[in-house]
Amino acid sequence: MIALSDYLILAALLFSLSVAGIFLNRKNIIILLMCIELMLLAVNLNFIAFSQFSGDASGQIFVFFILTVAAAEAAIGLAILVVLFRNLSTINVDDIDKLRG
Repeated sequence: MIALSDYLILAALLFSLSVAGIFLNRKNIIILLMCIELMLLAVNLNFIAFSQFSGDASGQIFVFFILTVAAAEAAIGLAILVVLFRNLSTINVDDIDKLRG
């Protein structure tokens, strides 16, 4: 049987990897969005692990709400990315200030 600490270590590694991805790559918006989604998935893994080991289903239900918000965030982020690419022909983060009106 897999212990609770194994799930928590995996979630901590995923969260650390996403934080490192944000700090190492600040140029590409797509990679930044993927790192934010990876952070949310690491938090969801914690919710599911604690819910499973405590025998309560409320953590698993809460994960469905988080996934819904994450899907909406990804859709809005990709829509902004498409507008940025149409206007500037680039997805560089440094070029976002050119969209100010």
